[in-house]
Formats: sequence, C-alpha cells, structure tokens
Amino acid sequence: MRRDNDSLKFLLGATALALVLSFIPFASLAIYPFRLFVTFIHEGSHALAALVSLGDVGQVIINPDGSGQTLSRGGLPIFVASAGYLGAALYGATLLVLCRQGRHAKGAVTVTAAGILALTVFFAGNLFTWITGLLLVVSLVGLAAIASIRVTHFFLSFLAVQCCLNAVFDLRTLFLLSAFTRSENDARVMEQLTFIPAFVWSSIWIGISVVFLFLALRTYSGATKFRSGVRTVRA
Repeated sequence: MRRDNDSLKFLLGATALALVLSFIPFASLAIYPFRLFVTFIHEGSHALAALVSLGDVGQVIINPDGSGQTLSRGGLPIFVASAGYLGAALYGATLLVLCRQGRHAKGAVTVTAAGILALTVFFAGNLFTWITGLLLVVSLVGLAAIASIRVTHFFLSFLAVQCCLNAVFDLRTLFLLSAFTRSENDARVMEQLTFIPAFVWSSIWIGISVVFLFLALRTYSGATKFRSGVRTVRA
C-alpha cells in the first residue's frame, strides 16, 4: 500500500525536478536522452499507424539534434501523419495513469523497452538510430531488472512528466512553425493532403493532446482520492 501512497509524492517530485532542470544552464545535457526517447515515441507512433493501416514502413531515422523522420508507404496518410504528436501525447498520458500504482512501473518500463527494441531492429535507418535505440533499451531493461520498485516508480513518473512537457512544447513549436514559416513538418503534410492550413491542424492536435492530459490527470486524481477514502474508512 505504501508504494501506491507514494504516487502523488513521486509525481510532484518528478514535475518539480523537470521544471528546475528547464531553468538550469546546460541542464539540457542531462535531459538529452529523454529528448531522444520522446523522438523515438513520436516516430514509433508514425510507424505503428502505418502498419495498423496496412502500410509499409521503410526506415525510422533519429537525428542527433532530436529531430526524426519515418519513411512509410501506403496505409492511411492522414492517420499516419497525425500519429506522431498525438501518439507521443497519448503515451505520456498513459504513463501518468500507470503512475497511480507503483506495481505497474517495471511492467511499463519493460514493455516500452520491447517497443523501442523492435523499432530499432526492424526499422532503424542510420547508425545514430541504432546506437540510441540500443542504449535506451539497455538502460530501461537494466532499470527494470536492478532498481527497486520505488526507484522505477519515480523514474516512470519523471518519464511521464518529460513526455507530457515535450508533447506540449513540441506542439507549441509546431504551431509557430506552421503559422509563420513554410518549413516541412507533420502539419504541413496534413495541409498538402487535405488543403486545410497547417496551423489549423497543429491547433487541432494541441486541443486533442490537452484532452488526453486532462483525462489522464482526472483519472489519476480520482484514483488517488479513492484510495485515500479507503484508508480513511479502514482507520
């Protein structure tokens, strides 16, 4: 029961740590692996959407600057193009829900490692993607195998916060790029497919992502209150 009672404390601590790191000079080096991790989730969401919609995935490329690219053919182009940002936001929201209970931490980390391994082995398109993918897998598997449940629980909380923050910041950047530049991005692809302006698509994705996060936080809060009520009755 104590592990479950740690959930809110770990989430608040992970949020505080993430915010503090965002204001410390050169702290970006410390969160750089998390930036690459989120890119893997983003590109993996594109790849999964292509496969689910009966398309083919050629390559997944992760670049040292944190950007990425998924080359696919067939499937449902609108679904595939939308999957990157929405998939990352949904993944972060799912982690928030899983963070309610510490017993889910090792399982969530292991499943994530398996997904990154599959993405790397089958679709990695350059050496940096191979190295990054394998290092992430080794780190996640090592954490699940060696660290205690409480340490893994806190790490999962920090990972959830990083994914959610990156989802919000990336979508904000996407909106600005879509509204004021002609740079190539997922929203621009949607514009080409639907003739609806790119900034409209980025706005829609922001709205959907906010809904994901709201529902996750509401679920998390509701579960915490329920457990608190159960403890009060037992007392």
